[in-house]
Amino acid sequence: MSKWLIAGIAALLGAAMVFAAAPSPDDTGVMVITARHVKTPPAGIDDLAWQGLASVQIPVAGRLEMADVKGTVSTKALFSDDELYFLLSWEDPTCSTIKESWQFEGGKWVHLKGDEDRIALLFEIDRINQFSSKSCTVVCHSPADLPRSQWKLATRSPSEKGDLWHWKAARSAPYRHADDGWLTVAGTPSGSYRETGRRYDAGGGGDIKNETPDGARPLYMQDPARKPSAPGFLLLEEAVPIKDYSIFEAGDVISYRLPVKPVGSRFDVKADSQYADGRWTVMLHRKLNTGQEDDVVFDVRRRFSFAIAVFDDSGADHSKATRSLVLIFKR
Repeated sequence: MSKWLIAGIAALLGAAMVFAAAPSPDDTGVMVITARHVKTPPAGIDDLAWQGLASVQIPVAGRLEMADVKGTVSTKALFSDDELYFLLSWEDPTCSTIKESWQFEGGKWVHLKGDEDRIALLFEIDRINQFSSKSCTVVCHSPADLPRSQWKLATRSPSEKGDLWHWKAARSAPYRHADDGWLTVAGTPSGSYRETGRRYDAGGGGDIKNETPDGARPLYMQDPARKPSAPGFLLLEEAVPIKDYSIFEAGDVISYRLPVKPVGSRFDVKADSQYADGRWTVMLHRKLNTGQEDDVVFDVRRRFSFAIAVFDDSGADHSKATRSLVLIFKR
């Protein structure tokens, strides 16, 4: 797997003319992404609405041992009267959705090596000091001399707040959403194994570990009476406890991380995704105003600083946008 994530163009779509925005960095190197208004929003990744836009190639790069890892995230943006849409695409020769799945081998259960591919977007809800110029650098408190286990993503004061959209190939894609969270000062929220500023939006979702109390084997399997709604994944709502382990044969694989059906504000960001020809393509969309305090309100008269990070078969290491990003809206 590779380690790593709008030049104007016009197109006539039916009776509507949609223009692509050119990447327009200002003197500080900020890259401006322009969302263009459409009367009929895109229904999916292959919708004709996207064909009237040229993409912005956002440069991304890693750090430390990944410092030589570079790539781009091809980005387009549209908005309707009530929703914002992003189309994001990046090179990744291997589709990673394993997330330590169980495999039955040699009479015992073992974890397969592998994590998942992911992409994350972070927007300001309440102003984060220097975020507009330094992007996620100001919230990723991870100096090179600090042990990796102590790295954390957080704001520096309670008055600073971010909106985090986190698409995960193994854990959120099966429910066609990106996990919606928010960012504040560091602490130890319920369920977290380390100090972090990340919080989940109101509602439910996420995933659970599929393991027996002793951690030696999977606890759940696909309900044989139900056709999987997301082939290749095991959803918690479709899982049943394993009563007879003798039915398994060498090579059988069962998911280790079971996605939980998202509800509430945590389910605000919807997603369509596909992997083809060595690339991930993900469409994210959300209401301009969800009415929730844990979400940024996209006032189309304003500019919004944001950042992008891409994770390649990883739960921690990532490449991030090397330039500060600003989203603007134009009709």
